This record gives sequence, structure tokens and C-alpha cells, in this order.
Amino acid sequence: MIDFKPSDIYEKITTIDSHTAGEPFRVITSGVPSPEGATILEKRKYAEQHLDNFRKILMFEPRGHADMYGCFITEPVTETADFGVLFIHNEGFSTMCGHGIIAVTTIAVETGMVSPDTTGGIIRIDTPAGLVTAMPEIKNKMVKSVSFENVASFAPDLNAQVRVPELGTITYDLGFGGAFYAFVNAEDLGLSCSPEYFSRLIDCGRRIKNAIMNSRKIIHPFEPDLGFLYGTIFVDRPENSNVHSRHCCIFADGEVDRSPTGTGVSARLAVLNAKNQLEPETCINIASIIGTEFKGKIKKKTRFGGYEAVIPEVTGSAYITGIHQFLVHPDDPLSKGFILR
Repeated sequence: MIDFKPSDIYEKITTIDSHTAGEPFRVITSGVPSPEGATILEKRKYAEQHLDNFRKILMFEPRGHADMYGCFITEPVTETADFGVLFIHNEGFSTMCGHGIIAVTTIAVETGMVSPDTTGGIIRIDTPAGLVTAMPEIKNKMVKSVSFENVASFAPDLNAQVRVPELGTITYDLGFGGAFYAFVNAEDLGLSCSPEYFSRLIDCGRRIKNAIMNSRKIIHPFEPDLGFLYGTIFVDRPENSNVHSRHCCIFADGEVDRSPTGTGVSARLAVLNAKNQLEPETCINIASIIGTEFKGKIKKKTRFGGYEAVIPEVTGSAYITGIHQFLVHPDDPLSKGFILR
């Protein structure tokens, strides 16, 4: 047993780590200044400008890796919210993260940060995409699963086409579920949403994302900061009858989501609604590249910024994997991290 107490020369950052359906999530608990701003988007902008070094320390190697994910906890900015979150990954600050909502809700409840007994069993979370409502299912004081009602999700374009260098003309659906995704049929490229295609999925996902960004503007009806393509989601046929379909999401700078992608499931529900392929309250299971699953259903139909939209509900489970104190030595030449794919 080593009894080591780090000296004051070290910068100390503490986190609670977890995974949701295999996708990592690191919640910062101390050692980082609170993001400033009156709105969650202002806090996000402040963090981008003033706290990005902390993102790199915790997401990049040697403390993280190319597919790491996490969040800053903030003070709430809306009257009914319990707290706010700013999501972080290898490229920067995302606008919404479904697996992150499931993870941070699990952590908040199991650590006593929020008590469902005083919130009516509902946890309300401010995100850059809007207010998200999470509903934990608790058994023996542990969170068994979390369902969340996401922001209004919509499909601004169906069966669009883009010319992708070395891949040819690709057909895709554009959907928003807190972030914008391009949905592509994996079989159209001779791919499958399975681990043996991991590297090829990354390469094709990056190429498609870049081609779409270079060919069109991605416009959010109300918030310019949300108007960008977050990732490419490959859709594949299910491997068993209990699953509707499989997803593999390539997002940020070539990150691969191990989960089915909560915001991606939300956007997919909007696409299925736009294609008249899914009725409200019909629950479907969507699997990930490693076979883990999220449940998704359309809670209700609505309109958002001129679009036919849906309010999605996504359900999944998260598990705490560790409590960490990270140390940053002032003389370490790699103190700010690095990243390799």
C-alpha cells in the first residue's frame, strides 16, 4: 500500500468517471474554475475561450484518449433547472450529449448531488441545446436506468446527396437531436456497424462530414452556435429481431461513439417521423457498434422553427467506473496533453 500525498507543487483536478453503454464520461468535480455567463451558451463561450486547457488535460493523452468524453458542471441558468452541463471531447465543446445526460444523472443521484425525492423524481439539466428533463429509475438507492426527454428534434433534409472524394455520391438524411448528424446507410459503402470495420468507419465518416460541411450551410432555426454538423451516423440492419437498427457515430475529430448515441437516436427518431416510419409512443431499440442498446420513442409531435419536429425520449444505463485525482506537474512538457489516433 502506497500512502502518497501529492505536494502543493501539483495542480489537482478531481473527477468521477463512468460509462454509458460503453461510452466513457468524465465529470469534473473540483480543480477547475466555474464557467462564467448568464446563459448556458455564454458559459460555453467562456469555457471555450478561458478553460480549454482543462479540456485538453482531461480529454487528451496521457490522462484521456482520442475517444474520451466528459463535462463541466455549471450553475443552472433557467428557473427550473437543477444544474447545467458543458460537454467536452477531443475537438472542443459539444452542444448536447445523450449518453452524457444518462451518465451525469446517474452520478448526480448516486453521489447525492441531487435528490430525486426533492425534485419529484425528475432531474432538469441546462444544456447548450436547451433544457433537458431526465427521469432516473432507482432501485436499492442505485440508478438502474435513466430516461430523458430531449430538446425538439427535427429532420431538415431527407435523401440529400453529396459528392465525397474517393467515395462517390453519398445519399444522407440530415437530422437534429441536440446536434446535427448526417445519417448514411452503411451497406451503401460496403460497411457494417461492427468492430471489424472500426477504422474504415472512421475514415469514411470523416470524409462524409467534411464533404457535407464544404457543400452546404447547416443552420439552426434560432441559435447560430448550434449550426454545424457534429457527426456522421452510419445506419445498419439489426443482428436480431429485438433491435430496430444499429448505429455507429463518427463525431468531433474522428471519435467513435461506443453507445448508440443519445442525441443521434433523438435525431433518428425525427428522421423516421419525417419518413412516416414511426408512430408516437412506439418504442424501438437501437444498438451500437459493440452491441449495447438505447431505447427510443417519440413522446409527442410538435413544431420547431418552421419544421415538423418531435420530442424524443431516450433510455439507457450508466455505471460509475472510478473516482480520480489527476495531477499536473508544472515542469511536465506534456502537461497540456497530446492526442494520437
